Amino acid sequence: MTEQALVPAADATEQAAQWLARRMIGPWTEADQAELDQWLGESLANEVAFVRMEAGWDRTERLSALRDPGFGSQRSAAPARPRYWGVRAAAALFLLSAAGIGWALLPSTSKPESFSTPVGGHKAITLTDGTQIELNTNTLIRTEFRSSRRQVALIKGEAYFQVRHDANRPFVVLAAGHRVIDLGTKFLVRNDAGQLRVSLIEGKAELQSASQDIQQHSVVLTPGDVAVASASSLNVARMPNKELHDELGWRRGVIVFSHTTLAQAAAEFNRYNETKIVIADEAARDRVIGATLPAHDVEAFADVAREIFGLKIQKRDGEIVITR
Repeated sequence: MTEQALVPAADATEQAAQWLARRMIGPWTEADQAELDQWLGESLANEVAFVRMEAGWDRTERLSALRDPGFGSQRSAAPARPRYWGVRAAAALFLLSAAGIGWALLPSTSKPESFSTPVGGHKAITLTDGTQIELNTNTLIRTEFRSSRRQVALIKGEAYFQVRHDANRPFVVLAAGHRVIDLGTKFLVRNDAGQLRVSLIEGKAELQSASQDIQQHSVVLTPGDVAVASASSLNVARMPNKELHDELGWRRGVIVFSHTTLAQAAAEFNRYNETKIVIADEAARDRVIGATLPAHDVEAFADVAREIFGLKIQKRDGEIVITR
């Protein structure tokens, strides 16, 4: 069998040109190098594309030095850094043009930032691109904007995204081994103990696996789709508009329960409050309720359990225990 040379994909060539241009123009930090190393390690195509792009630049740089009449003479000792920087910047622009990439993709980089809320917290932020994110209780996200992408990692919790679409810079949410790619979208993402839930409110978004350690799957979501993904499965169901609206009740400070067992309702309430609700009776756990309650009012939950179901309420240190 004859060996064939690996031809890097077009997007790998484009990204390699961006990386080399960034390194030439500077400043170049250890964090930048670590990110480049990570990108190189993602695939052989990335490594080949970068090596070829780098080799092409090295040949150009050597030829420029040989053709410079002041190379190796006293005149080269004169301060020439501005001129050299200009040459490198021009070369960077040439690399980007050769790879078919506009200059507009280079700027708009920023240092990674973290945003969080405590238990019961709610925070609204607006990113530099105009995208709006609302963080629900006990949530942590990290944002990272680069020349070729906008990325948010949902480490834990729940967040509602209203994305400012940019076809040249995809907006990606990473959570629970998956990525959600914006296609002009409003969507809700919840990362709960390794299980991912994505509710599509408006527009489109693609949900796909982002790790080799989990089952590979991909689906394009449209308004009303609710996807639940784990390491081994992906399920998509349709949800009526009213239920989608109810799912966003926390933005108004309420939790909406519809045909929900008391155990499930208690678990949801516990996300928002330091005082925990404990359903100590197995039969009581399966009682079904429908109610809209203030997210931070555990007393209201206890009142529902006592007045509607006739259950007993005991208050202990940091707990409300419900029994028959």
